[in-house]
Amino acid sequence: MGVSGGWGVGDQLALVAFGLLVAGFLSRYAMIRAVPGPDGLTVRNLMTTRTVAWDEIVEVRFPDGDPWVSLELSDTDVLAVMAVQRVDGEEGRAEARRLAGLVRAHRGVSG
Repeated sequence: MGVSGGWGVGDQLALVAFGLLVAGFLSRYAMIRAVPGPDGLTVRNLMTTRTVAWDEIVEVRFPDGDPWVSLELSDTDVLAVMAVQRVDGEEGRAEARRLAGLVRAHRGVSG
């Protein structure tokens, strides 16, 4: 006798697997952040976590139209900082300015 509504065991397992994938994605999304420390900035994005030294950061950019802040690095790489997003409005712009100030202050200390 089958499960009422036409849901077989395979369907149920697929639904559970899908739910676990969504939960994993949402938990990772909730952990997006940028944490300043004495030696640099740790950026945890959706799929990667990277720590960059203060003197590696050349510029903090948040041009109109970009969804989040990006860091131009001394090795010509660009690192997205998904923790500071345009959708946050003025709070996002204020955080971008604060991050730029932190970079200036730490670069001034190290030379």
